[in-house]
Amino acid sequence: MVSTAVSAGERVGDARRRIGFGPRFVAPVVIGSMLNPINSTMISTALVPIGKSFSAGAAATIWLVSGLYVASAIAQPAMGKVADRIGARRVYISGLIIVGLAGIGGLLAPSLGWLIAVRVFIGIGTSAAYPAAMAMVRKQSQTLGQEVPGIVLGWLTIAGLVSAAIGPALGGLLISAAGWRAIFAVNIPLAVIGLILTLLWLPKDEPEHHKDSAWVSLDPFGVVLFTGLLLPLLVFLMDLKHPAWWSLGLSVVIAAVMAGWELRAPKPFIDLRMLAANGPLVRTYARYGAAYLVIYCILYGYPQWMQEAGHYSAGTVGLITLPMSVVAALCSWFGSRKKKILGPLVIGTIAMIVATVGLSTVSATAAVWFLAAIGIVFGIPNGLNAVGNQAALYQQAPPEQTGTAAGLFRTAQYIGAIASSSLISLFYGERATTGGLHTIGMVLGALSVLLLLATVVDPSVVRRRKRTG
Repeated sequence: MVSTAVSAGERVGDARRRIGFGPRFVAPVVIGSMLNPINSTMISTALVPIGKSFSAGAAATIWLVSGLYVASAIAQPAMGKVADRIGARRVYISGLIIVGLAGIGGLLAPSLGWLIAVRVFIGIGTSAAYPAAMAMVRKQSQTLGQEVPGIVLGWLTIAGLVSAAIGPALGGLLISAAGWRAIFAVNIPLAVIGLILTLLWLPKDEPEHHKDSAWVSLDPFGVVLFTGLLLPLLVFLMDLKHPAWWSLGLSVVIAAVMAGWELRAPKPFIDLRMLAANGPLVRTYARYGAAYLVIYCILYGYPQWMQEAGHYSAGTVGLITLPMSVVAALCSWFGSRKKKILGPLVIGTIAMIVATVGLSTVSATAAVWFLAAIGIVFGIPNGLNAVGNQAALYQQAPPEQTGTAAGLFRTAQYIGAIASSSLISLFYGERATTGGLHTIGMVLGALSVLLLLATVVDPSVVRRRKRTG
């Protein structure tokens, strides 16, 4: 039995060495890493037509956004933990299958409630990709005995950023061509392609990953408590005009219970001791969540405003926001080449401040080139802030908890996204107005200034710059 296991492990190691960090390794993980971001943003141009289809207002359709975010916020660290314990490739494949099935569910959805449930399943399935991909990158680096090339991490970032950035444009084009159900159907070919490439090219997980069951590794009661913490928090955030203070209090109580449980659990869902001892990683999570609060407010709130206040079609809005996608792709490409941290974060946040000024002054009758220009400037932080924060994550995460740390990284992103949904709901209400957009711009501008100050005074970021400069 031992010799068989050793032989199987050697075969996996040989397969990893043959593949290296070449295209056969990068292509499958890139496709999977696209799924969560593209589904997060593609829905932005579909909210209005879906609302009309089911006679629902903005306050109801925003649950299509928040449902995926809550599912992702919970599932990302859960999938990462299981990937660390039983094998990243297995988790990756399971997620692709769930996404494909959810795409079929979206085609058949008879009601808004059904569609929200489909979005929850998409959140769960797509959450397997990024933490599993990061775990596979770390394992590949350890097997090959070499540092991960900056461009490999860059491709993961680029895949997420570009797919998130092109989401509104792609969504608009698909809706114009085939209706809003097409944005769900697109998951089917993506999942099938990712599954085929994974089965063909990515090496199997090592035999030793069988030592723990997924159930034991996951800390199920910790997951239940984490879910219980997020759901009442979401109830509170989703109606800030009439806040349900009881739900906020319930969330605080559950957070305290969860902290007590996780500190005693042998394999905690959220390793609070690791986080308490790793201040730089926690600050990276906070920066990433704050940056994406700003970015997602734009990715959702800006297209919705152009459709309702500017009376542009979904296809036209997609084309107006397309230059933002190109800029985000270029910035993520250049920013990832040297794995820098401080430079991309500072430049990206300054651009964020500039763009929020434009958002605070734009009118519904503004020229199309000016609307596109605001999006172009927002493309800069969309690319650079994610690149800088992912480089920080890889440097600061414990190697044996890479999947879990990467999952929490995305959880921070989706907590920021949930907060962005709350701001949109608060300032837009039932309809996107120019006054509401201006208020959002001013709030985001203030937050961006605070984010810039927090970045330049972070000692771990500054020290990292001195070592690599």
